[in-house]
Amino acid sequence: MLQRGFSPASCRYLPFVVFMGFIGLDECIRFLAGQGLFKLEATTLYYLYPLKALTVGGILFLFRKNYSELSIKDLANIPQTLAACGVGLLVFVLWIMMDWTLGIGGTPQGFNPLNLPGRNTQIVLTAFRIAGAVLVVPLMEELFWRSFLIRYIIDKNFDTIRIGTFTWASFLITVVLFGLEHNYILAGIMAGIFYNLLLYKSRSLIQCVTAHAVTNLALAVYVILTGKWQFW
Repeated sequence: MLQRGFSPASCRYLPFVVFMGFIGLDECIRFLAGQGLFKLEATTLYYLYPLKALTVGGILFLFRKNYSELSIKDLANIPQTLAACGVGLLVFVLWIMMDWTLGIGGTPQGFNPLNLPGRNTQIVLTAFRIAGAVLVVPLMEELFWRSFLIRYIIDKNFDTIRIGTFTWASFLITVVLFGLEHNYILAGIMAGIFYNLLLYKSRSLIQCVTAHAVTNLALAVYVILTGKWQFW
């Protein structure tokens, strides 16, 4: 049942808008600090991430009954689920192995928990980082990009369009915009292409969420093991 005052579209774009709002707040604080208005420690904004993850996660939980396109039953299709996991791992490998320096939008700040004071603080904030990347971000982004926007471009009455419906316009626009959302723009475009293709093949949004979560989990493990914090 749809919550009063919220349209089917807003249930899918609001979590994304709030998430991007937190990123905008982060950048605004950095900018003001760079103007000398106040001193900002390198790790101060690390503490904003748990609030961002919890807020967006809470919105997704509030609207959970409205996401009828998220069918957990689809995961029972083992070959398809394994394929989704494979897509997620492929995106991860390409993300870390290929040279995406020509497509960097700004200088990636990275999240280095070793700069935080105290072992407990490091563990807690790293846990939030992983949980947000694996549980919140894939769900939030897939609902926005591959449930809402890719269908909205086809028809403003997006919920009348079947999940996985292909048009060149919706494919190209979402892929490019998905890339622009990330610091590594070309890598983001690459990931958007693979997630879109998975959507068209499986016609299952939960499989896209699965692939996205696998990518982010693999990247989190890789970053922690290698210390290549720029990927975070």
